[in-house]
Amino acid sequence: MTWAMSVLGGVLVVTALWDVFHTLWHPSGQGPVGKLVMRLVWRLSRHLGKRGRRLSGPSTMVLVIVTWAGMIIVGWALIYWPHMPDGFSFSPGLAPEQRNDALDALYLSLVAIATLGLGDIAPTEPGLRILVPLEALLGFALLTAAVSWVLQVYPALTRRRALALRLDGLRRVGTTDVLLGMSPATAARLLDGVTDAVGAVYVDLLQYSESYYFRDANDRTTLAMTAPYARELAGTAAGSDSEDLRHAGRALSAVLDDLATVLDDQFLHTGADTEAVLDAYREDQRLP
Repeated sequence: MTWAMSVLGGVLVVTALWDVFHTLWHPSGQGPVGKLVMRLVWRLSRHLGKRGRRLSGPSTMVLVIVTWAGMIIVGWALIYWPHMPDGFSFSPGLAPEQRNDALDALYLSLVAIATLGLGDIAPTEPGLRILVPLEALLGFALLTAAVSWVLQVYPALTRRRALALRLDGLRRVGTTDVLLGMSPATAARLLDGVTDAVGAVYVDLLQYSESYYFRDANDRTTLAMTAPYARELAGTAAGSDSEDLRHAGRALSAVLDDLATVLDDQFLHTGADTEAVLDAYREDQRLP
């Protein structure tokens, strides 16, 4: 029984650390545990009001971090539990024979991961004297990872919103109506800039898939609402007499296809073409 609990606790801890690694540092940008939590929160948010949907992104990140911490805390508590009370010394006010071993193990795990170091329960076995400080180091690492995650995701959201606002601005000034009347070089540079911005969002969705679960309150900064205009720009460029402009349009169309592919593969699962995927994206991100 002792080894079984220790193995289960170790599995929980390793699974949490593996998920942190995949979410923050692996190129896939997705840990299996975090991915499951994100999808559950997203589905639940569909049944909430406008405010609930707007909070789906931040809520997702908070719940994923809480899940990681909970797995590590419970896992380490399972490792400590079989050694209670013989493997620990208790302060004079705590009588070991009157303690609840499970609660004490959980308490010690919470104290260790929070790096409080209260000292009322201290390990005496050599192996435990290494494990308790190790959990404290993991607690500090988890806090650092959580802060790093936030600092990584919000710049990605800024790039997505900036692209949405740029496309909305181009739409409002009627760019498709005047695109073919512009000099080919100027028009091609305009489309190249949009292509670069779409490519950056494509990479962000691959690396920071959690950014998908952030809904924007303003349609002008919601890429799902403005992305179809990029297809209009690419389609207009296809009718140009300039090969440079036609090439810029094809490049933009290709990157939009890539964006639709990652949206469909990771989130929407429609199996449809780019136009239909962008339509599904708009419906999935729409606020009531």
